[in-house]
Amino acid sequence: MYPTFEPFATHYLDVGDGHTLHIEEAGSPDGIPALFVHGGPGGGVAAFNRQFFDPDRYRVVLMDQRGSGKSTPLGSVYANTTPHLVEDLEAVRRYLRVERWMLFGGSWGSTLSLAYAQKYSERVTGLILRGIFMLRRSERNWFYQDGLRNIQPEEWDRFVAVIPPNERSDVLGAYSRRLLGDDPDEALRCSQGWARWEAVNSSLEPDSSLIDTLTESTLALSMARVMVHYLTNGGFLESENELLDGVEKIRTIPTVIIQARYDLCCPVTTAHELAKRWPEAQFTVIPAAGHSSMESQTISALIDATDSFADRFLSL
Repeated sequence: MYPTFEPFATHYLDVGDGHTLHIEEAGSPDGIPALFVHGGPGGGVAAFNRQFFDPDRYRVVLMDQRGSGKSTPLGSVYANTTPHLVEDLEAVRRYLRVERWMLFGGSWGSTLSLAYAQKYSERVTGLILRGIFMLRRSERNWFYQDGLRNIQPEEWDRFVAVIPPNERSDVLGAYSRRLLGDDPDEALRCSQGWARWEAVNSSLEPDSSLIDTLTESTLALSMARVMVHYLTNGGFLESENELLDGVEKIRTIPTVIIQARYDLCCPVTTAHELAKRWPEAQFTVIPAAGHSSMESQTISALIDATDSFADRFLSL
C-alpha cells in the first residue's frame, strides 16, 4: 500500500433531514478525482483507506455516510436509505466542484457505487468494485440464515444465542426488533453478537484486532442499527435484481471487479453473475483471500487497479 498521508481538507456538509456528513480530501488537490465508498452500511472510513491511492496522482475523497463514522447523528436510521445516500454522493460531488470522478467501493461500498453509477453515469469515469454485494434475498439468507452457519457452526451458535429458539427461523428479523427496539440494554447486548459475527467472517483467518474494534460498544451499536435497517428493507431497492439489471446503463464505464474466492460475507457467485452480465468489465478472482480488503493478494489487486486507472486516465 502507499505510505500513510493525511487529508489536506476536511468538510462538514449538511444534507438535510438532520444529517451532517464528514468529508475528507487527501492526496493531490489537482489529482484525479476518486471517491472511496465505505462498507457496512454503517461502517465509516478509516485512515488506511487512503493508502490504496497514489497521493501524487489522486485527489481522494472519503466521506462517512449517514449514521456512520464522524457523520452525525451517529447510528441514525431516520431518512437513511439507498436513494438518500446516492443523492448524498451527488451533493458531495457538487459541493467539492468535482466534474467527474472514479468510484472505489467494496462490499456495501460496491452496492452503493453501482446504485450511484446507474443514476449518474455521466459523472463516473470508472469503477473499482470489490466483494460484490447486491442485497438480494439469497445473499442475505446466505449470511444471516441458511448458508454460512454450515461453515461456521460454533460462531453461528454464539450469534444466535441472544435470540430465543422460537424466533430463529428469521434471525435477521429477530435482531432487527432488538437493535431498533425500545430496550437500550438489549440493543447493546445484541450489537455485540452482531458485530462479532460480522468481524469473524470478514477475513480468511479471524483477525482479533478487527473483532476487538468492531465489538467496541459505541461502534457496534451504531453500525449494527444502520446495517440491520438496510438488510431488513432489502437495501431500499425497487426490485430484487435492480442493480444487476441496471448494468445495461453503465457497461461503457471502465470497470474492474475484484472478488476473493473465499469471501464468506459476499460469496463469489454474486460477482460471477455480475461479471457475466458485464463482459466489458475486467473480472479478477483472488485465489486465497477472504472478505477483507487488507489481505495481501487483495491489496495487490486493488493497488494494481488504481495505478492502472491513473495510467489510462493521465494518458488520455
